[in-house]
Amino acid sequence: MKKILNYIFLASILMYASACDSNFDELNTNKVSATAIDPAFQLNAAIVGCAYPNGTLIYDIGIVQQIISPNSGVLTGANFNQDNRNATQELWQRYYRDVIKNTRDVISQVQGDPTRANLLNMTRIIQAFAFMVLTDDYGSIPYFEGGLGYSQQVFFPTYDSQEVIYEDIIKELTEATAALNLSGKIETADILYGGNLNKWKSFGNSLLLRAGMRLSAVNATKAQQVVQAAFQGGVILSNADNAKINHDANYLNTIGNLLNSTEASNFYLTAPFVDYLKSKNDPRLSAIAITYVDAKSGPEQTVAAGTYDASVHVGMPLGNDNAGAVQAAANLGLTSFYEFAQADRRRLAKNTAPNFLVTASQNNLLLAEARQRGWISSGDVESYYNAGVKAHMEQLGTVDAASSIAPAAADAYLAANPFDASKALEMINTQYWVSSFMNGPEAFANFRRSGFPMLTTNPFPGKEVDFINRITYPNSEISVNSENVQAAISASGADNLATKVWWDK
Repeated sequence: MKKILNYIFLASILMYASACDSNFDELNTNKVSATAIDPAFQLNAAIVGCAYPNGTLIYDIGIVQQIISPNSGVLTGANFNQDNRNATQELWQRYYRDVIKNTRDVISQVQGDPTRANLLNMTRIIQAFAFMVLTDDYGSIPYFEGGLGYSQQVFFPTYDSQEVIYEDIIKELTEATAALNLSGKIETADILYGGNLNKWKSFGNSLLLRAGMRLSAVNATKAQQVVQAAFQGGVILSNADNAKINHDANYLNTIGNLLNSTEASNFYLTAPFVDYLKSKNDPRLSAIAITYVDAKSGPEQTVAAGTYDASVHVGMPLGNDNAGAVQAAANLGLTSFYEFAQADRRRLAKNTAPNFLVTASQNNLLLAEARQRGWISSGDVESYYNAGVKAHMEQLGTVDAASSIAPAAADAYLAANPFDASKALEMINTQYWVSSFMNGPEAFANFRRSGFPMLTTNPFPGKEVDFINRITYPNSEISVNSENVQAAISASGADNLATKVWWDK
């Protein structure tokens, strides 16, 4: 009898266990957790990832002598013309991790789906933008194998020469822009243009224009062909179509956030930038800058002490460390170096300011140069030049109403500083420098390509080079992918600040 009872008890347990197991998968499946994501949202993540990181403030913006810091340590960079790989790695890591990884994944998901062809080609355009920024800063980079670690398990990507990279970027932009189909699926989730394919086409052609102009010193024939194709396709010529990443209180502008927090009193407009704008009586200086009168410390940089008055603004001389900046301020009759002019962190450098990727101002100025070179036949150089200057003045007001410049002031500026055909390339590219303010990678690239503005060498006594020509590879990349890094160095030149990229002649 006891055995019978034991068998009954065991059978009951087995039946109960079986009953529980039959519903186990269902009970332990999270019905509200996403198992897949629309690749359009990954494209959005890539677009957001294109926002420029703080390393471009320390280097790119400083190299073109617009904003510098007298502090060393983590802020060592263009003010000292010294290598600081903690800062130079930021663009590399942001773009490969947040942009290229996502664009590669989107392309792998949708390239065989004709219903998502527009998404595919929008993604190709963003990917081309990101790779152009990377190769312009670093030179040879992992291109064809870059970002394939997740999708194809390529963990040690080989490097490609910039010449080969540009050839493929031009191909990608040409094909992807042409393939955008107004009759196809409209990707309304897109945060750049809300799925407006006409604006995406203008964006793609604008990048093609930029890529073509990069070749001006190394292959003028190819440059002309590419520029003509971009112009004929139609580029961004209105601020309403600018390619920009918008920010708000939930997603802050990275550089703006830095300038409004830990480094609020550590970055200053340079003397070359301020002096140039003052020499032209440029209304943009008042729209960009603020001076905290009689400030003797960061806490004294208050709203009440601030002024936009251009006559008061004084730029910080280049190449000074903290002690040097103190002396420079005293020599100039300032209360302290905290009285040097800054990019106004409550207007253009606020933490919700947009990141501009491509603008109407930049395009008009590039077209002015293209017309000057005879690469396009429509319009005239002066008209493109004037349109570029006016577009930037108008653009400032779209960032903050307090930075608005009246059309009459823009007209007065151009009347007082008329275009001079004998100095066409210098004037066009110096204006490009001004219009690319806060867009460090583009200002740095065009400065090297064009040779303008004519900046003087950094005077810091401990500088490593007179001018920084490229950004160095991250230590993390050197240690993990050392064989391929060394191969790239052997092919294209030393991994230092002096080595020039391919198109920089």
